[in-house]
Amino acid sequence: MIRIEAISKKFRKLQALDNISAQFEKGQAISLIGPNGSGKTTLIKCILGMVRPDKGNIYVGGHPVKQEHEYRRMIGYMPQIGRYPDNMRIGQLFSMMKQLRNDKQGGLDETLVEQFGLKKIYDKPMRTLSGGTRQKVSAALAFLFDPAILILDEPTAGLDPLSAEILKARIIEQKKKDKLILITSHILSDLDELTTHVMYMQDGKMVFLKGLDTLQEQTGELKIGKAIARIMKADGDQEDWIKKMFTPSNEQKIY
Repeated sequence: MIRIEAISKKFRKLQALDNISAQFEKGQAISLIGPNGSGKTTLIKCILGMVRPDKGNIYVGGHPVKQEHEYRRMIGYMPQIGRYPDNMRIGQLFSMMKQLRNDKQGGLDETLVEQFGLKKIYDKPMRTLSGGTRQKVSAALAFLFDPAILILDEPTAGLDPLSAEILKARIIEQKKKDKLILITSHILSDLDELTTHVMYMQDGKMVFLKGLDTLQEQTGELKIGKAIARIMKADGDQEDWIKKMFTPSNEQKIY
């Protein structure tokens, strides 16, 4: 569904992506993992057409990202931080998105709207919402048009435990429907039950892309975090990986 061919992206002196190639297929739930500044968000923005690579090509559903925009209808995107007009009410936001899409093919998926109780607070302006409620709005919008591809950037960040479990259950349901799901998260324990494949990035490079079963077999570890730590230990980089993975960085704001 998504084919990435040798893409590179540089921001001034910063090499955000360095010759990345990968193939993602329907039915896969791929966890994009790496330290802050590893290039995960840049890769996502390139897939979405929000950032243009300096080199290489990306195809979504066979459509070249550089030349077309219609492919975006295939994607439901949940950003790490949802930014919406302050004075717009929740209900107005959903109405606007439905009008903009004007998608007559298939029905709407309002499951998360119901499960998160958003209709009860449709009259609330976006500026009054907590970070967790904004996350709920972003999640509900990502799933709303029943897309074939879901791209979820730190989806459980800021959610209370119950809401996080609701969202994870919804992701699992979508995975069973043979959709392609890309997830980034620093909460590695959230990914164990969601993931079929792991793509690990560092310093703009793809270190590996492996099926979870293969990763577990090679390392003898069932948990994703422990499996990656074992790989980095074998490469002599475990201490550096732990430091980068769990140390906040301003680089994340750049890309």
